[in-house]
Amino acid sequence: MAPDLYDDHCPVPLKTLGTIYRADEFVLSDLLATIPEETRARLAVYLYGRSHTHALGIKVAATCDGEALRDASGVVGSILYDLSRQPLTKRGDGNSSKMSISLAGSRASSRSIASAAH
Repeated sequence: MAPDLYDDHCPVPLKTLGTIYRADEFVLSDLLATIPEETRARLAVYLYGRSHTHALGIKVAATCDGEALRDASGVVGSILYDLSRQPLTKRGDGNSSKMSISLAGSRASSRSIASAAH
């Protein structure tokens, strides 16, 4: 049976998890290379299942093959494999999907509301 996506058990020691979380791109690659692929796949699923480490889970998944990810979490592992093979911009990791918010008209709106109240 595949582990639950939201299983609270982290497959690596918390100290290692903290190091992975704080690592830059170059260190992360070297660090992940020291972890067996089966454990990396479980770690990818663990990280992906949490909103604050979602993107990191995709990066870890990129170091695993599809079979390891499927073994770790079935259909979720397959989806994670596919996501990890997409370009960053297609994943929405960049700022391109964020909308700009302008407060340009807020001062004029405030004045018209204030004058209507008097």
